[in-house]
Amino acid sequence: MRRMTQDLFRLDAYLGECSATVSAISEQGIALDRTVFYPLGGGQAGDAGVLVLADGTEISIADTRKGKDDTGQFTSDIFHVPALPADASLSIQAFCEQRGLKLGDSVTARIDWERRHRLMRFHTTTHLLCHLVPQLVNGCSITPDYARLDFNMTDPLDKEALSAGIARLVAAAQAVTVGSITDEELDANPALVKSMSVQPPRGSGRVRTIRIGQTELIDFQPCGGTHVANTSEIGAVVVTKIEKKSATTRRVVLGFAS
Repeated sequence: MRRMTQDLFRLDAYLGECSATVSAISEQGIALDRTVFYPLGGGQAGDAGVLVLADGTEISIADTRKGKDDTGQFTSDIFHVPALPADASLSIQAFCEQRGLKLGDSVTARIDWERRHRLMRFHTTTHLLCHLVPQLVNGCSITPDYARLDFNMTDPLDKEALSAGIARLVAAAQAVTVGSITDEELDANPALVKSMSVQPPRGSGRVRTIRIGQTELIDFQPCGGTHVANTSEIGAVVVTKIEKKSATTRRVVLGFAS
C-alpha cells in the first residue's frame, strides 16, 4: 500500500514543529506520516531542520524531497534527507540504524525556522514581482540567500524602479491568504497560471492558490509554496541584479538589503 505524508505546511506555514511517526526509511530519506517540512518544488528549496527521537537524540535534516516510485514518478511521500557524516560512506538506512531510528518510531519534526522564514519572505516577494512585471515566468529559484525569476520578455527592466515598487507593496501591508479553486475554474481562467515551466498539480479536484491584497488585488495565482501572512513581514528585499539571459528572457535577482 502506498504511503502518504500529511503536509501540514500547506495550511499553516508558521508551524515550526510537529509530532510524527516514521513510515519509511530508504535511500530517499526518512518518510513520516505527517510533517511541517516543505519538499523541494515549485522553485522553492526544501526545508532543513532536525528530527528529535524519543530519547532526545537529534538527526540533522539537510534537505526535504518528494518521494519517487520505481518509474521516477512522484508519490505522496515526503522524504527528510539526513545530513550524513562527511568522513563515512554510510547508506541512509545504515545511518538511521546506527542512530537508533526505525520504522514506527515517534519523532518530533522541527524545521530550521530562521531559514524557512527567509524562504517565505523571498517567495512572497516573487509574487509581488509578478505584479510589477506582468509577463510570463519561465524560470524560478527561491533559496534562503537569494531568489530569482526569469521573465519571458524582451523589454529592459529597471533595478531601482522594481526595488521601489517592492518597497511600496511591502509598506502597504497587504494580506496574503491561502485558498483554492477547482480544476474547472482553473481551466476556465488559464491566465491565472503565470509560470511557463511549472504547472499547478491537478488530480485532487482542487488547486491551492495564493492571493495578495483584499480590496486591491495585487496577485492571485496557483502556488504550493510557503508565504508570509502579510507583505509587511517581508522586510527589506531589493533587486540586486537584472540580467539578459537570452533574447527573450530577463532575469531578476532578489536579495535582502544589507
